[in-house]
Amino acid sequence: MLPLRGSGVSIMGILNVTPDSFSGDGAYHDIAGAVERAAALLREGADIIDIGGESTRPGANTVPVEEELQRVLPVIRAVK
Repeated sequence: MLPLRGSGVSIMGILNVTPDSFSGDGAYHDIAGAVERAAALLREGADIIDIGGESTRPGANTVPVEEELQRVLPVIRAVK
């Protein structure tokens, strides 16, 4: 078994900014809702927030890079 590096475990919160989220929580495609959800994730103990702009649900279509950036960059700037 490989030794673990670091001093502990980090918790990652997921913030989906997609209209077709696998988990059904992609309702945060408006910036205010996304910022509120990010704040809630931090209050709930998240150390890292993964802001996703492309659905990973089974059968989902890939999204052009430009479209993914249009989804995530405004949210990243707002929560930064």
